[in-house]
Amino acid sequence: MAKVAAFLAEGFEEVEALTVIDLLRRGNVEVTTVSIMGDKLVNGSHNIPVKADALFEDLSYDGFDMLFLPGGGLGTQNLKAHKELAKVILDFDKKGKKLAAICAAPTVYGELGILKGKNATCYPGCESGLIGANYKTESVVKDGHFITSRGVGTAIDLGLKLVEIFKGEEASKALGKAIVYL
Repeated sequence: MAKVAAFLAEGFEEVEALTVIDLLRRGNVEVTTVSIMGDKLVNGSHNIPVKADALFEDLSYDGFDMLFLPGGGLGTQNLKAHKELAKVILDFDKKGKKLAAICAAPTVYGELGILKGKNATCYPGCESGLIGANYKTESVVKDGHFITSRGVGTAIDLGLKLVEIFKGEEASKALGKAIVYL
């Protein structure tokens, strides 16, 4: 079964994180929520506390197939400040393993210099953080092992795209129909 690590940082956007995580789990993709805050209880940008499955420092990331970064202004800043997470991201990029992000979080990849020459999207107004990328306005943009999305309003699109990547188009469409989206 495919395995995704979804990173939660203080100030993460709850809808983006939980919608994508929920859809992946409904699509039979294993998701581990990971706190980078040293505490499993992480407060989102709208003061909704979410209990992560694991702490960053307690996991090895070799067995994961994808990293997922939800957005949120403060959440994204906390993701950028976590040096060990940056090392894991750079390792995934070097290995060509899947890297997904939504809202402001694609700028984490951009500021690490790994989006150069790639098509990507993000929350409007964050484009300057997609350093070297070709900015697109589609709700979800996949280029190689990068999958980026724009914000809360595109979270379902991103979740279904990730299910498609792991389980195929038919499974994604069936899930979209089951949630009365397609």
